[in-house]
Order: sequence, then structure tokens, then C-alpha cells
Amino acid sequence: MTRKADNREARLPLPAGELPAFTPVPRQCQRHDGWTEQRQRAFIEALADTGSVEAACRAVNMSQPGAYELRRQPGAESFRQAWEAALQLGVQRIEDVAMERALNGVEVPVYSYGKLVGSRRTYNDRLLMFMLRNRAPERFTEGKAKGLGAIGKMELERLKKQWRKEWEEEKKREASYEHEDEVLASIDRKLGKMRERFLLYMSPRTRALHDAYEAARREDEANGYDPYQDPEHPVSQAYQDRERAKTALPELPPPEGPCPTAANDREAPEKEPAEDDDAPANDTHEPPPAEPTGPRIRTLKDDGW
Repeated sequence: MTRKADNREARLPLPAGELPAFTPVPRQCQRHDGWTEQRQRAFIEALADTGSVEAACRAVNMSQPGAYELRRQPGAESFRQAWEAALQLGVQRIEDVAMERALNGVEVPVYSYGKLVGSRRTYNDRLLMFMLRNRAPERFTEGKAKGLGAIGKMELERLKKQWRKEWEEEKKREASYEHEDEVLASIDRKLGKMRERFLLYMSPRTRALHDAYEAARREDEANGYDPYQDPEHPVSQAYQDRERAKTALPELPPPEGPCPTAANDREAPEKEPAEDDDAPANDTHEPPPAEPTGPRIRTLKDDGW
């Protein structure tokens, strides 16, 4: 015997953990192995206990697609509301299971060389923190400052100012980069217009020669032409002349007149010192050094070596 649903009772808040009374979905054909009223109520109760649609369908021996199709049928408004309420109770059940696993851990089998040798209990710290954040968000919610003192507040204000300053500087740099790109693009456009105007007023002969020059220049760039490696280029010739001038030794000028020899030195007469009547007899006078008769020969000493 089932209790008839009352609209006035549906408006009242339900106690925690209680399923609402609902009207089963009417069926055109009553089958003993179909979604009967009893099977629908058993499904809602199993859904509230497990929180899983698949597990609830297995509990009543029905298929999961059939449960979703039943929920879409006309007249299933009350059934859909009971479904949502059962899911809320099922979520609480899942939270209880998760908290149980976070606190007591899970038994994990241990194998050695393919054989079961025992088990060990593992604990999931991330699951525990997740449950704490959901059960006590005011204490364990991340990203929220709790209980900052005076020093902590001052440090937070200092960091805010620093981050604000860095953000403003970054915006200025981005604006300057955008302005610089716009200026460069404007210059390129102006140069392009000047080039078009320059080519427009050329004569056909000059334009043909200019095009041939551009083609030859692009060919040289593609071939990697280097004027210093071209012996016929004036730049290469001037460079080679400068290198030869750096490595060449200085040449001495030829001597003027006949070259003096040892025979000429022997044949040259020796000059006698002039007698001075006024000079005392006992005073010895040294003759001045003899001047060389021929051109003086340059030596290494004269060149400053």
C-alpha cells in the first residue's frame, strides 16, 4: 500500500535524509519485468543509498538506458524530482565513503613474482585535504588569507604595490613596442611609395636597365659574391696593394760619386800640420781629424739600429 502524494506536503521542506513522496511514471503497458511502480520506488531508494545510477539499475535488475528513457517520459515530473533528491542523498553517502577512505586508508594487495604475498594499507593525503576543504571551507580553503597580523598586512600591501608597479611598467613597454612597430610600418610604407614614384618616371630603357641591375644584384647575393675575393674588383686590388706595402722592406738610396776603396785611402797624401810661429816650442798641438775624401758610407748605426 502506497501513500498518495499531497501537493501541500510537497511544498514543505523535507527533513534531512528523507526521500520525497512521488508519483510513479504511468506506463501504457504493465509488464512484470518492466518499470513497475514498485520497481521505480526501489530504484529511487537504491539511488539514494549508492549515489550511482548504474548501481541502482543493477539493484532493480534494469538497464541504465531504460532508466534515462523513463525519466524523459510524459508525466515523469514527480519521478525526476525524486531522482534529484536521491542523488543529493547519494552524494552525502559518497562523501562518507571518501572520508572513510581518507581516514582509514585502503587495503592494496602486494604481489611478488606474480604471486600474492600480502597487503598493505595506503593513505591518500590529497583526498583528505579535499574532504577537509569541502567539510570546513572557512578553515581549509586555499588562496584565502586567514588571521593576518599587522606585519602580514604590511607585507601584503607592499607586494600589491610592487605587483602594480610591475604591471604598469609592462603595459608601458607593450605600448612602446606597439608604437615602435607602427612607426616602422609607416616608414616602410612611405619608402615603398617613394620607390614606386621613382620607378614610374623612368624611361623604358632606364627601367629595363634598372630591372637588369636588380636581377644581377639578386644573383650575386644568392651566389655569395665577395668583392675582396674577386681579383678584378678595384677593392680587391687596392687591398692587395696595401698588404704588399706593409710587408715590403724599405730600399736604401744609391751612393753619390765613386765608392771609396782601401787603395784610394792609401794613395791619399797625408797633410802636415801648419807651423805657428807664435805658439811656444814646447807646446804640442794635435792635428785635427782627417776628413774623408769620398762620400760617407751609411752604416747600421747611422740608421738608428
